[in-house]
Amino acid sequence: MTAAQSILTILAVVLGTMLTRFLPFLIFPEGKTPPPFITYLGKVLPCAVIGLLVVYCLKDAVFTSLHGLPELLAIICVVILQKWKKNMLLSMVAGTVIYMILVQAVF
Repeated sequence: MTAAQSILTILAVVLGTMLTRFLPFLIFPEGKTPPPFITYLGKVLPCAVIGLLVVYCLKDAVFTSLHGLPELLAIICVVILQKWKKNMLLSMVAGTVIYMILVQAVF
């Protein structure tokens, strides 16, 4: 890749990033109420994304043997911590740490 191609690629990425960050504020200014569909998407998309990530992470897991046990234990940990502390960052970090310990040291 030449220097000109690199510069154009970086500019395209910067423009795309800025567009996706600033466009919602231009379309929906602070005093204007967003359409009901946008409000609905704001309520349901976070849960849908989390569900999608769980399915994606477990798509290759094998639950017919002990190979799926670290995943199940990490999921149980995340669910219990989320119900108890209601802190998503704590739940995700603890689940990841427990999974990595189980995979690296136990299984």
